[in-house]
Amino acid sequence: MRLDRYDILILQILQQQGRITKSGLAEAINLSVSPCWERVKRLEQAGIIEGYGARINSQVLCKQTPVLVEVSLNSHSASSMKRFEQAMCECDLVVDCYATGGGVDYIIKVLCDGIDQYQRLIDHWLDSDLGIDKYFTYIVTKTIKQTTIPKISAE
Repeated sequence: MRLDRYDILILQILQQQGRITKSGLAEAINLSVSPCWERVKRLEQAGIIEGYGARINSQVLCKQTPVLVEVSLNSHSASSMKRFEQAMCECDLVVDCYATGGGVDYIIKVLCDGIDQYQRLIDHWLDSDLGIDKYFTYIVTKTIKQTTIPKISAE
């Protein structure tokens, strides 16, 4: 799907102001409400806009320890990877999980109540026969930059 400057503007505005009104969005991009809203619906139907939601600051709700984990598996068969990925999807403490190339198989972000909870999670994973060959743990000491809003360009 080819995006024009109006589509890009719509995406940029909705990323920052997901609760903007239809008329407010139309005014911001200098279109009338109906054509603007048709564009939004088209972007939704194309899967470019996946949904709307609030960004929650978990540190305000409760003090959690972010932990990054690099994981390498024993086997790289489709069934081994699927079993591991399913376990990550089902684990409430896992907030991000990425399959990677270049040395490790997965990079995982875990939010836990403390190091003890994290260690119990790792022990559970190791006892659950998920095929973990080795893992490396990185405790996050300070967040430098965190965003869920990628820069959108017309390129």
